[in-house]
Parts: sequence; C-alpha cells; structure tokens
Amino acid sequence: MQQNSTHWVFGYGSLIWRPGFAFLRQEPALLRGVHRRLCVYSYRHRGTEARPGLVFGLMPGGSCRGMAFEVADEQWPAVHAYLSEREMDRGVYREATRRIELADGGLVPSLAFLADTRHVQYAGKLGIAEQVRVVRGGVGESGANPEYVLETARKLHELGIVDRYLDDVVAALNGMDVPVVAGA
Repeated sequence: MQQNSTHWVFGYGSLIWRPGFAFLRQEPALLRGVHRRLCVYSYRHRGTEARPGLVFGLMPGGSCRGMAFEVADEQWPAVHAYLSEREMDRGVYREATRRIELADGGLVPSLAFLADTRHVQYAGKLGIAEQVRVVRGGVGESGANPEYVLETARKLHELGIVDRYLDDVVAALNGMDVPVVAGA
C-alpha cells in the first residue's frame, strides 16, 4: 500500500497573499535559478487586451524568496485544477517542478509557474518607468494592477523578504525618485 504524500506549491506573487486553495501549512522558501520580475502582460486578472496590466513571472537567473504551501495528497487534484485555471490562462506560464529550500533547510520538489519567454504576453525586461506606466493603467477581473504589486511588496516585507527590484518599482509607483540602473 502506498503511503499518502504531500505536494508543494511555490508562490512568488499573489499566491503569497491570496493562495485561494486548501493547504496543510505554509512557510518561507527559496527557489534558486530564477528571480521574480514584472515581465508578463496581464489580459485577464490585472488588465485587459486593450489595456494590459503587468504581473510577476519567474525569469532565469538568480534566486527568488517566496512562500511554499504544502498540500495534502487527497486535496492535490482539486488544488492542481484550481492553479491550472488561475495560472495557466492563455499559456503565458510554464508549469514546472523545481526543488525549493524550505525555511528549515529541507529540500522538496515543488510546483512552480515560470514565465514563457516565447509567449506573446511575455513583456521581457522593461525599464521601471515603463513598468510603472503599465501597472498604473491596469485593471482586470481580479482588481487594480497597483494593488497587486503593492500587496505583494507588503507581504514580502511582512515576511522579512528583501526584494530590491520590487522596492524600486514600489518607490516609483509612489512617485519617489528611483536610481536609474543600466538594464533595469
């Protein structure tokens, strides 16, 4: 008889503060090899095709601190179906299994959603001024785009997770001067 197992989901944007699914526990986690970036045009949740918003994706390189959610085996089919509907809209993300490091140092395989750099909604590496312009104008079925960015930043700060890139975007959204960094 096979033992029940659990499954893990790695959240790095709105999943951190609004997972929307049943889980056994959550804890901070690190995913190496990718970083969080506002790099995906949103045509549904935080914008429309006529006026896209901008949402986070995982891009190659670096590392990303986020939240790991442990899901019971019996809940997994429903959770996976929910996440597929929420995250795989229009195919802008690729579903992948990646090893994450939990807060206690343990390593577990986890479901992660990576930005598909070949997709038409992939925005690439926009400068902060362009990101802010898009974010300020985006509103979709899940709400205003600025709320999404600011709530993600708030939750990361609450968790003690430093994301200097996101801090620069938030400062610009709030009308503060942000240093210009080559390639930002």
